[in-house]
Amino acid sequence: MTSKAKIIFHIDMNCFYASVEQALDVTLKNKPVAVAGNPKERRGILVTCSYEARAQGVYTTMSVWEAKRQCPELILLPPNFEKYREASKAMFDVLRTYTHLVEPVSIDEGYIDVTEIVDGAEAIELAQAIQQRLQSELDLPSSIGIAPNKFLAKTASDMKKPMGITILRKREVPKVLWPLPTINMHGVGESTAKKLQALGINTIGDIARKSEYELKLALGKSGVRLWQKSQGIDDRQVDPDSIYDTKSVGNSMTAPDDLVDIKEVHKMVEALCGKVASRLRSKHLVGTTLQLQMRTADWKNITRSVSFKNGIYHYDDLVRESYKLVSKHWHYEPLRLMGITVSHVYDRRQEAQQLSLFDYEEHVKDEPIIKLLDKIKAKFGENSIQKGVFTQRKSNFESTTSFSKDFLDDHRKEN
Repeated sequence: MTSKAKIIFHIDMNCFYASVEQALDVTLKNKPVAVAGNPKERRGILVTCSYEARAQGVYTTMSVWEAKRQCPELILLPPNFEKYREASKAMFDVLRTYTHLVEPVSIDEGYIDVTEIVDGAEAIELAQAIQQRLQSELDLPSSIGIAPNKFLAKTASDMKKPMGITILRKREVPKVLWPLPTINMHGVGESTAKKLQALGINTIGDIARKSEYELKLALGKSGVRLWQKSQGIDDRQVDPDSIYDTKSVGNSMTAPDDLVDIKEVHKMVEALCGKVASRLRSKHLVGTTLQLQMRTADWKNITRSVSFKNGIYHYDDLVRESYKLVSKHWHYEPLRLMGITVSHVYDRRQEAQQLSLFDYEEHVKDEPIIKLLDKIKAKFGENSIQKGVFTQRKSNFESTTSFSKDFLDDHRKEN
């Protein structure tokens, strides 16, 4: 007896932040709208923009001044993350009326496994029904990819926007995907694309025509995954419980101007550590690895990390260790982006530190102070009180935070 072929949907909300703003304010309908981290700052960066704005040459990550020059009538709005979280929750609530096999992957996209509720012929009708409900009930447009696995479903949802529904079958991979450049494959970034190009691999078809062994030798495990994707192979299941698997907490920022001065680099480090420390504390997490990411002006990525015996989560500890990584690994190349991530995280409330007698005495002495500081920071903010010279200064840097992952907390509370 053969098992039923999988039917996976990938639902991708179109221009989500801008669409939510248009849904909440009808006067914004059919107008070029953009959400910017700091719309009043010329060097602010667009977080997203409506299709009306895109039709006039505006795009995400464009600076505010460039966008206004390109489209003088562009309506710029500050982000309202609480509204976006509410809209995201409503979207996933709609999806869960069809099946419990719903896996959120970001604030505006997720997978659902509908294998047991429809057959192949009914899949497109179900996708149309879901798309129409999201539009009629929430006034939010979406695109849906239909495929036998997650990779192909994700690829399909990107093929028609806005309001597209696309079926991508495994047998269509050679015709549809192989002619495309490698950068078009989901999961391939600029760095990987350059590595592939150095190997004479320019298209997805070039990947497919290599052997799995060749790719593994050249790129390790990631090479194997790329080869499998090029063949349309993806065995990952739609897992509703994946929302509980927090593995890291991090933030990154793009500087409005390339950073060349150590003081400006330290300002960015402090801003990033403040955000990461706040999120770690709110989630009661600590981590044993601190990672620093630096992207130079010529798009070279530098990633360095340090590991600890005991978990790290305090702001001043994060800043101190990040400073050390910068000092050791930054050679004054102009920087356009920096990121701080704490990984291998676990619940701080269950932490059992292996302390020497001296460490134990020091921790006992500091514990009442630490608890008091945590209470103050929880009430007044991460930067309301800090030790030593690590004072958080106001920064104009635009943040590409992990807010799109924080929305998962809403699902954890409910399910």
